[in-house]
Amino acid sequence: MIVVMRPTATQEEVDGVRRTVEENGLEAFLSVGEERTVIGVVGSDLERVAHLGTLDGVEQVIRISSPYKLASSEHQVERTRVRVNGVELGLGQELVVMAGPCAVESRDQLMETARSVKREGARVLRGGAFKPRTSPYSFQGLGLPALELLHEAHDTYGLPVISEIVDPADVPTFERHVDIIQVGARNMANFVLLKAVGQSRRPVLLKRGLSATIEEWLLAAEYILSAGNPNVILCERGIRTFETATRNTLDLSAVPVLRSRTHLPIVVDPSHGTGHRSLVGPMAMAGAAVGADGLIIEVHPDPANARSDGDQSLSFEEFGALMDELRRLQFVRAPEDERTPATTAAPIASDGIEEVRDRIDDLDARLGEMVQERAALALEVQRRRAPEAHGHDVRRERALLERAATGTAGPMSPVELTMVFDALLRASRSVQRRHARSVIEAEAASAGTGR
Repeated sequence: MIVVMRPTATQEEVDGVRRTVEENGLEAFLSVGEERTVIGVVGSDLERVAHLGTLDGVEQVIRISSPYKLASSEHQVERTRVRVNGVELGLGQELVVMAGPCAVESRDQLMETARSVKREGARVLRGGAFKPRTSPYSFQGLGLPALELLHEAHDTYGLPVISEIVDPADVPTFERHVDIIQVGARNMANFVLLKAVGQSRRPVLLKRGLSATIEEWLLAAEYILSAGNPNVILCERGIRTFETATRNTLDLSAVPVLRSRTHLPIVVDPSHGTGHRSLVGPMAMAGAAVGADGLIIEVHPDPANARSDGDQSLSFEEFGALMDELRRLQFVRAPEDERTPATTAAPIASDGIEEVRDRIDDLDARLGEMVQERAALALEVQRRRAPEAHGHDVRRERALLERAATGTAGPMSPVELTMVFDALLRASRSVQRRHARSVIEAEAASAGTGR
């Protein structure tokens, strides 16, 4: 059950309710909102505290019908926001992208990836230290040295880090080295591990089990919450079905279902959910569209030679392109009334067909020169910015696309004009990324030769 306190309830009255609950052998969990305090009551015999509604400061007592009490939105109406090192994940916040390699393989690999994903806008660095693999002969991770490398990456680039835990005894070690502890799909039903991370001070990202129902998943989260850790993040990473075209079946319908059942933040993993690099981008966009609070994506400097999950890992360039799309999603969702209606079309030229074609050829040549000049200027912007900074300005890009859609008259529709300028922006970003990559490679070569 939950006890809803009056907005005017004093701390003494709240403490009185909690004391009554504990004196009757039950557990009390406080949720302090902006307007009122809610107390969750958990135990096997709730009839012993049926009189809570008569206590001072109590507005109402509500019985929770769902088996997961603390994870239920009935227990906590306000959505939980998990905060870690300046990053907020939860309803109303910016989409949080977690990115990095499936497994930490070396210092160079991790640092190069951390530098790249931060530059593209990732807010959290992911990396596996201990890898539970189906085959005992597959790469199992570097273990503790990988956690130390993640700690170093955090200190160097300022990104919070997340890594998967497999042994309850490792909780203190993870608390020293990572900011978010991940419980993988294979350990969703490892109740000893769930209780152990529930006693941790770190937020916990709980992945859905390979064949788990949503209720079973939320009950697993209940283990962590009931152990005292309120900072639980749910991660939809695909479930096992009869379909073999993808590694798993990414259940995006779980996101709105969870929205109606729980107050916990929700993350989508399109990498494990599909198992194919070409599907990661579309499913990431779909995850953002259905309301996920964050995405967790595998990125590797050389996916073809990755020691773990290379087939579903994005290259730096592919990840950058996806981040551009996620940014532009905000523009796509802009209200229609913020856009100016398209102007009327320009008159069609009256010259003969050959003369018109000659004019087209002339324009094509000039367009080619102008496009090259624009790319050169975009590259110059990249050169003049800090190495870790973006060479582009998302607000300027949105303004350009809006002008393209509304500022000129002619036979092309606003959608068609936007497509042209969108392609131009993509090409410019490709040039900037290629330049940034060459700078990194040159720096690495120079460091290797001792110059």
